[in-house]
Amino acid sequence: MRNIGQAFIGVALAASVLGAQAEVGQPGRLLASNCFQCHGTNGKGPGFDSLAGKSANEIYKELKEFQSGKEGNGIMAKHTMVYTDAQMRQISTWFSTQK
Repeated sequence: MRNIGQAFIGVALAASVLGAQAEVGQPGRLLASNCFQCHGTNGKGPGFDSLAGKSANEIYKELKEFQSGKEGNGIMAKHTMVYTDAQMRQISTWFSTQK
């Protein structure tokens, strides 16, 4: 009986994790949600550089430039400091897939 209970808990936990992943969708979507105030949730924010549909490599390159400090010490430099290269690639890919 105990093994059945443990198996049930394992299945429920796996279903919960898979459900959470399904809700998030593409990996960069959750990370890109931090950009919504300026760039919108889909990369088409009001008055700022539109990221939707832009090349993922171009977005990534710009993020790396902000992170390196080449673009100064503004808000984008501060935002990019917390992301790893892999996370910036995920964000770039997410915005590049938006129409």
